Amino acid sequence: MQIIKSPSHDPSYNLSLERELLEKPAGDFLLFYINAPSVIVGRNQAIEAEVDTAFCRAHHIPVLQRISGGGTVYHDEGNINYAFISNRTAISILDSQPLLPIIDALASFGIRAEAGKRNELLVDGYKVSGTASYATSKRQLFHGTLLHNTNLDILHTVLRGDSSRRGRKIASVPSPVRNLSHYPSLACETEHFLTLLVSFFSSYY
Repeated sequence: MQIIKSPSHDPSYNLSLERELLEKPAGDFLLFYINAPSVIVGRNQAIEAEVDTAFCRAHHIPVLQRISGGGTVYHDEGNINYAFISNRTAISILDSQPLLPIIDALASFGIRAEAGKRNELLVDGYKVSGTASYATSKRQLFHGTLLHNTNLDILHTVLRGDSSRRGRKIASVPSPVRNLSHYPSLACETEHFLTLLVSFFSSYY
């Protein structure tokens, strides 16, 4: 497993980097990146139904659509994104227990997390990570967020679209959320948390 930390906070760059790694003919990758404030919408969703686009325009928050399904998420410098990219095989951790590595990582900080019904990560009943996946005939992507010190006020504001404009598109499922910095073992700068994650996974794999 090759661990990569993106040098950029540009959401367009990082989504393109995910796709570039997915399109490689082979190789297992764990990509980490932190985006500047942005809203990332699932492939099968209507942007206007999920996002307060007027607020985003007024505050210069870009809205992008990704290749995977799932719900709409807000990114900022307090959120860490991870992406597992690998070949499709008969048996794959991405198919069976996709969140186990992240659960193990959080356990190393004394935080007990569990997978929810929609492959979200819960700590004390609060969502700390949402995930989505995408697969081609030969390759697969499983990616997610880790709320560490995200501005939750802005998160709740931007993820408030006009449901009347949804049509037949997929709706996001709201959940109560919490930052991992709430817990003393992770009451640190987000960049430091990312450094700790990279160190953990360098030994894990």
